[in-house]
Amino acid sequence: MSTSSIRLNALEMAQKRQKIKVELPSDKISDYFGSQVFGEKAMKAHLSKEAFKAIKAARETGEKIDRELAEQIAAGMRQWAVNKGVTHYTHWFQPLTGTTAEKHDAFFDPISDTESVEKFTGSALVQQEPDASSFPNGGLRNTFEARGYTAWDPSSPVFIVDNKIGKTLCIPTIFVSYTGEALDYKAPLLKSLHALEAAALDICHYFDKNVKKVQATLGIEQEYFLVDEALYNARPDLVITGRTLVGYSAAKGQQLEDHYFGSIPERIHAYMLDFETEALKLGIPLKTRHNEVAPGQFECAPNFEDINLAIDHNQLLMDIMEKIARRHGLKVLFHEKPFAGINGSGKHNNWSMGTDTGVNLLSPGNTPNKNMQFLTFFVNVIKAVHDYPDLLRASIATMENEHRLGANEAPPSIISVFIGSQLTGVLNELESNKAKKGTEGKTESILFPRIPEILLDNTDRNRTSPFAFTGNKFEFRAVGSSANSASPMIVLNTIVANQLRSFQKEVEAGIKKGATKEAAILSVLRGYVKSSKKILFEGNGYGEEWKEEAAKRGLKNITEVPDALKAYVEKDVLKLFEENGVLSGKEVHARYEILVEEYVKKIQIESRVIGDMTNTIIMPSALSYQAKLADAAFKMKELGMKKSTFEVYVKTIEEIAGYVTDLKRLVFEMVEARKRANTEEDTERRAQIYCHEVKPYFQEIRYLADKLERIVENECWQLPKYRELLFIR
Repeated sequence: MSTSSIRLNALEMAQKRQKIKVELPSDKISDYFGSQVFGEKAMKAHLSKEAFKAIKAARETGEKIDRELAEQIAAGMRQWAVNKGVTHYTHWFQPLTGTTAEKHDAFFDPISDTESVEKFTGSALVQQEPDASSFPNGGLRNTFEARGYTAWDPSSPVFIVDNKIGKTLCIPTIFVSYTGEALDYKAPLLKSLHALEAAALDICHYFDKNVKKVQATLGIEQEYFLVDEALYNARPDLVITGRTLVGYSAAKGQQLEDHYFGSIPERIHAYMLDFETEALKLGIPLKTRHNEVAPGQFECAPNFEDINLAIDHNQLLMDIMEKIARRHGLKVLFHEKPFAGINGSGKHNNWSMGTDTGVNLLSPGNTPNKNMQFLTFFVNVIKAVHDYPDLLRASIATMENEHRLGANEAPPSIISVFIGSQLTGVLNELESNKAKKGTEGKTESILFPRIPEILLDNTDRNRTSPFAFTGNKFEFRAVGSSANSASPMIVLNTIVANQLRSFQKEVEAGIKKGATKEAAILSVLRGYVKSSKKILFEGNGYGEEWKEEAAKRGLKNITEVPDALKAYVEKDVLKLFEENGVLSGKEVHARYEILVEEYVKKIQIESRVIGDMTNTIIMPSALSYQAKLADAAFKMKELGMKKSTFEVYVKTIEEIAGYVTDLKRLVFEMVEARKRANTEEDTERRAQIYCHEVKPYFQEIRYLADKLERIVENECWQLPKYRELLFIR
């Protein structure tokens, strides 16, 4: 095979693919939804009443499960799993790599040289000791303290993953170091949920003493791209980094706006049906599918769930989508910006809180009591975001997301809150303390302003807002599509919990001074509205005017990841996490070190890839075409033809030579900058060098490479082009 045929062969493979027929377990989703989950139905069938009650209590109130009952639960789980053909089990956890991890063990215990039994003990269910030495730890453990612990999280159901070549029982767990510090996302997430729900419960009791539990909920919209696997494999940048480091935009992108909500291609529809079926078996309540804005881009979305479960399900969903894509000869891309010039992908986090009495705390009601309760939680969330915008920005700061934020399809780097004109009016009224006329001309009490249940003028969201109120929830739209949503949710839960605790203290202080409960609540809320107004913004977040206005308001526009991450180690942030029992100062510093080091490594990898591609693919393609032109020009000259007849060849040869020379120089300079960065021992300083001295070369190199792509003969160009990656499905 000649080198120039790699792309053409990939194109041929892609164009010959057929959609795979997907066999559904049943015509009704309800027949197989959750069939691979050790849920209530399975537990009732395989556990004693005591064991079943123990799991329920652990999920609902956080009670610990004693070891004797753990043995019973393990035996029941094993029997259920073995009946379904499972041979192995694993503690499934979420280390600080951002992905999931698992180590499989067999339901196997030898009793002689030739005999064995299936065995799964309570201790194996509750705790395991995986090697923690190769996971990011940020200095939390010494080299000789390689041991880590995984511990069962009963609040997230056990499930079975079927890879068609084997079935594994997966047990969701936390992951901690030998000395007890969290090495994962789940442990601090659970702590943040506990802090939030306890603080919210106390506030609920101002309005309804019957509330016994508050649950934070989350719905995660997942955007993604699909490309043919053959074309993907012919692009080293996609394979290694998840995004195209070079590539000239196709003549047609998303400018006609014809892909959004368009008819789903048959092959893609088959893939969607396949991964949805597997997800539904695992209890992931997928509800929505559609084409997204960019060509080759799609979205799926589930119903709301408890935050812990929603994040587990999203991590599991991404894994399922990647595995199922291979069956269909596709590659799913979760990178935030895999293609230049068109929309990137996000993971919109729709966050709310609800009570065990069936009340959504962020849903406006049509009765005075519900109105005041709604306003209390609504205003406190805004105040929390106002007080910690830089921390929220840090929670979604990654090298991948940096390419997407503010790029005319995603929120800007400036954190602001959109609430809509109607609620803006309500807060203005609350601040001014002026009564207004009701629908029948009667004056309404300012204590209980009328807020309809359906906020019609708030349903059309401001798509440029990173944090928007959308009717009965807040949508954090700045989260990247490849991210573990636990990162921003840990921050959001913690800052709101902290704010609700402060609110309660201020209200109680007002009551002690003789104010009624309602008056004390109103007074505190009025103060919050006045002090947090600068975070509210209704306009175009992409405009230069907003950048200027935000600066006047004192809102930061933090565009670079190393600068954004510094918010984690500010004194007030360390105090915030420690006082709310979510992370210790040591754990926060460790996460900061991990995130900065990850940023450095990813830019380092990209610089190596773009350098290698330039030297071994792009320039050789250009030089091959240049030689072809030179040979033709030489032959024309030898034939005695006029110079004007082959002058265009000469000019093109000179143009290619200029681009190649500049490319060679830029790659050399980039490598030298990388060498300088690598000699820097201080992690923060190294990150700054990579950010400001290495990364800028990427765009310069890309510009020249894309110029060559437009000149070089189609058959000589080895890399699949945008028109092929985006439109061949």
